[in-house]
Amino acid sequence: MANSVQAKKRARQNEKSRQHNASLRSMVRTYIKKVEAALASGDQAKSQEAYTAAVPVIDRMADKGILHKNKAARLKSRLNAKVKALGA
Repeated sequence: MANSVQAKKRARQNEKSRQHNASLRSMVRTYIKKVEAALASGDQAKSQEAYTAAVPVIDRMADKGILHKNKAARLKSRLNAKVKALGA
């Protein structure tokens, strides 16, 4: 357990940061699920719209370090491939 004042403060800051990051990660997952749900419904226009909404959120989280940049690129690539396959 933290004994010094600065160690206690650091522990508080880390916990606050952890909760904030968890919230942002959850938001990304929600956007991805919205795209997946639109894909499952079979509506190409709805899927494209959901994908277009998800991309800036994924990019923003990669910039903040919530997601690794390669994971963000992989997610976008896979979602886009599914959306395009639905249209074809």
